[in-house]
Amino acid sequence: MRTERRLRRLAVGETVWYWSVRQHIAPAYEDCRLTLSFFTGRTAENAGRRLSLVFAPRANGVVSNTYFESGTVVRLPDRSHLNLYEPGTVRRLLDAAAPALEAQPAARNATVDGWPYFAEAVDRADRAAGGHEPA
Repeated sequence: MRTERRLRRLAVGETVWYWSVRQHIAPAYEDCRLTLSFFTGRTAENAGRRLSLVFAPRANGVVSNTYFESGTVVRLPDRSHLNLYEPGTVRRLLDAAAPALEAQPAARNATVDGWPYFAEAVDRADRAAGGHEPA
C-alpha cells in the first residue's frame, strides 16, 4: 500500500528535490485534483523552493479519482497517460517545468497548471522508449 504523504528524494545535478503526490477527491468530479509538489531543502544560501503542478479535470484531460489507478492523469483522445507516483514521470515533469521556475527566480512558492507540461513529459518518455508515437 502506498503512503500518500511520503516525501521521495530526487537528485538533479547539485540540487536535491523532495516530491510528493496529493489527491483531492471531491463529490463533484470537476473539483478533484492531483497535485505533484517539489520541494528543495533549505541551505545556508537559500530558504528552499516549492513547485506544485496541479492537474484538474478538463475537456481533454482526465484525473484519477479512485475509478482507476491512483495518481494517473490521462490525455484524451489518444489516451496517453502518466502516473505521478513513478519517479521517471516525476523527473520528466520537473525537467519540463524547470523553465517556469527559472522565469521566476525570486519566487519561493509556485503553483501552476500541470497540463501544459504533460505533452513534453509524454514526448520524453516516447523518445526514451525508442521513439514510437502514442496510439
